[in-house]
Amino acid sequence: MATFTRKKFEGGSGGFTLIEIIMVVVILGIAALAVVPMLSSAADIQVRTAANMIAADLEYAKNMAITQQKNYSVVFDIVNETYEIRDDTATVIGHPVNVGRDFVVDFANDGRLDQVDIALADFDPGSELTVTFDYLGGPYSGGDPLNAGSVDLQAGTFTMTVTVEPVTGYVKIQ
Repeated sequence: MATFTRKKFEGGSGGFTLIEIIMVVVILGIAALAVVPMLSSAADIQVRTAANMIAADLEYAKNMAITQQKNYSVVFDIVNETYEIRDDTATVIGHPVNVGRDFVVDFANDGRLDQVDIALADFDPGSELTVTFDYLGGPYSGGDPLNAGSVDLQAGTFTMTVTVEPVTGYVKIQ
């Protein structure tokens, strides 16, 4: 009967083989490739947040116009980096969440969005900075049906555009 014994190496080191080291480096490389696209600068995140806020607030104004059966407008001030929602009497409405405060969004004085610039607010000639929603949710600019409407946001080199579609008032972020 044959017996097998294992030889013990004397003076050998307990290190890693070259294959093991290469495998660890490959795994770390794959993990790094998966993480890098998820990292964004603060400016990119602020522009995305601002675009989502504007889109939500445009939808809010449109929904208020439909439910209250009167016009609601979103008025942009690109010089001061603000916008506000007004009712059909041109009065700034109260904020639905911050009770007791007017519905005015001020990017310059909001630490979460202070890098964001409203580069352009264009809602047809005549009333470029205002979009008004009627009782059906249709967008108007200067009293006429909207042909095209957009708000361009910028922080550093990163830009995003919020558009309002004619007739339907559909709001989308590009």
